[in-house]
Amino acid sequence: MKTKGDLSDSERVLFENVQNDNVILIKELLSKDDVNVNCLDDHGMTPLQNAAFKGNKDVCELLISHGADVNTNEHENGYTTLMFAALSGSPEVTKMMLDAGAKTSPVNSVGRNACQMAAFVGQHECVTVIKNFFSSEDLKYYTVPRGFDKEPKLRPDLAPTFQKYILCNNLSPVKLALFLKENMELVNETPKLSKVLEDISEKQMKSSETNDVLSLKMHYLCQVLQTCRKWDVEKTDVGIDGLIKMLMKEREADGTRLGIEKLIRDSVREFPYHESELFMQIVRNLADIQPVR
Repeated sequence: MKTKGDLSDSERVLFENVQNDNVILIKELLSKDDVNVNCLDDHGMTPLQNAAFKGNKDVCELLISHGADVNTNEHENGYTTLMFAALSGSPEVTKMMLDAGAKTSPVNSVGRNACQMAAFVGQHECVTVIKNFFSSEDLKYYTVPRGFDKEPKLRPDLAPTFQKYILCNNLSPVKLALFLKENMELVNETPKLSKVLEDISEKQMKSSETNDVLSLKMHYLCQVLQTCRKWDVEKTDVGIDGLIKMLMKEREADGTRLGIEKLIRDSVREFPYHESELFMQIVRNLADIQPVR
């Protein structure tokens, strides 16, 4: 890593073109021998951090593909690449940094992490992206036996597909059921995967920085997974297709999808952490809505 501001002529031009979003020239510059993709400007920012702060997805993608380090932390005030992405207000760039391995825990000189900085400046979509993210590294914990277990709760070969399920942005039970139908290997492992989801949910509630968003999401994903398993095992004549059809069925009077509403209400009711502010807010909102009949 070079010292701050110690730039070659080509690196100075690189920073200029990052500011101008000139992808073609940036690509040419990155091929030069005197260009370090992780070089630092006078403030200790890398080209990737500059691009992330601008919210330029294409430039960020190019820099990462050329080896840019998403966890470089040389900024004069301790701002990380993920912080700059979150401050930009771009959920896409924020997600890109997380997918590339950006850590969420580092804090800056004022003691705030990336999620807290995004919340502080009102970038709530970026807050949601960070709070809903669960990295492949964190998931690896469950791919090895723990304690007296002879087998891991999560088979290593299922980890990538299971992470896709965890990171689903569309939480419609229909969309989730369709995903599980296409990935029956997850449904077949429901007992073990349920324990993984429940464990993640518990840890998110009991950590020093409570994340009830992710905790409730893991609980809900567990409920959907178990429901799919139940239909697959107990209703073999229709299976998950029957579940999807039931969820899609609309009440003639007003078009309400009673199956979806019941599943969501039941899932919220069974969430064990009633002290959660998010849980209490959802319960209040549901109380104002006429329950299904």
